[in-house]
Amino acid sequence: MSDVSVLPGTLAVRNLFEDLLGREVTVSPGDPLSADEVNTSTIAIFTDNAQQIYGVLGMDLNLSANAGAALGLLPAGAAEDSIDEKKLFPNLAENVFELCNVLTSLLNREGGPHIKMYQVIYPGDPLPADARAHLMALGRRVDLMVEVNRYGKGKFSLSLAP
Repeated sequence: MSDVSVLPGTLAVRNLFEDLLGREVTVSPGDPLSADEVNTSTIAIFTDNAQQIYGVLGMDLNLSANAGAALGLLPAGAAEDSIDEKKLFPNLAENVFELCNVLTSLLNREGGPHIKMYQVIYPGDPLPADARAHLMALGRRVDLMVEVNRYGKGKFSLSLAP
């Protein structure tokens, strides 16, 4: 079987965020998450049928809080408070979990392995070394700046396994 894995494009990411959040979202090229930012980011690990890591997604605290608040129809102040306290509040974390689960749809392709979300690691929780290595690796990755209208913006980094 040929490799059918394809990184999602900017438009696909934007459309998914807009559809899910029900508001305008702007997506542009961005910088990768830095090693320091990984510790305060929400990380989703996606696996294939053989439970091998297929991809790792990182959303910095800003994007996690803003998207979580928007998804929960909470005021922007809820995201701002979470960012100011440098932790993702449980109600926002629950919404981000759902967002990560829906983002799986960007990875599944006809003729390819079935990809599913394996685990979500929240800011401050220990990140498995293999997931960190995948997220920080060069190669098959997309790094974006995602801005949720009337909330704020943050980094989105997705790295597929080699």
